Amino acid sequence: MSLLEVKNLTISFGGLRAVDDFHVEIQKGQLYGLIGPNGAGKTTFFNLLTGVYKPDEGIIKLEERDITGLKTIDINKAGIARTFQNIRLFKELTVLDNVKVGLHNHYHYSTLEGIFRLPKYHRVEKEMDERAMELLKVFELDKEADYLASNLPYGKQRKLEIARALATQPKLLLLDEPAAGMNPNETGELMDTIRFVRDKFDMTILLIEHDMKLVSGICEELTVLNFGRILTQGKTGVVLNDPQVITAYLGE
Repeated sequence: MSLLEVKNLTISFGGLRAVDDFHVEIQKGQLYGLIGPNGAGKTTFFNLLTGVYKPDEGIIKLEERDITGLKTIDINKAGIARTFQNIRLFKELTVLDNVKVGLHNHYHYSTLEGIFRLPKYHRVEKEMDERAMELLKVFELDKEADYLASNLPYGKQRKLEIARALATQPKLLLLDEPAAGMNPNETGELMDTIRFVRDKFDMTILLIEHDMKLVSGICEELTVLNFGRILTQGKTGVVLNDPQVITAYLGE
């Protein structure tokens, strides 16, 4: 059974089809890549998966559950989390509190319990602190738990965004240009981090990326988009040697 199944997904803006008849199946535990030139429709597809946009046509299924057109919060609760090309942390909050934001899907207390600091409030906050610290230790961020997120170096901000996404306990993690702005050493560390996340959390990962070293190094299969349509799909080595891809995407 596929973890994610997308069929005939289509959306238009002002008469222009940004994503046109898109289809893909991603298996549980897979590291899957989505590549293509700027404007090819990659981030639009992520926005469709996460409920930012509603498709004009098509179906999105997660573990055979139809999640097409659900609200973003409901899609997150169903099991899809994402990061963004431009890092979106709560920079005025601490590193610890950023991760705790992601935990609120699974830890609850009432407004009254929070206002009056009743026993359940303290119990839940303690559990959240402990779980958040566990995640920060995984990413070697526990020593910076009390730092403001804005004070972390760029590479650690990327790790924190992934940790916060994992706090929602997703089944599918979407990474949008995770290597953007990174130097080669940071990209190498990111590759190790992505592999570790897949193995440690038994995670399925779908990523958009322009860095071909990262793509070829970690992705097992690829879809190539061009002008909103699928150019080709398949095993990474085969796709990256496809003459259509070399011409249309790699510019050779």
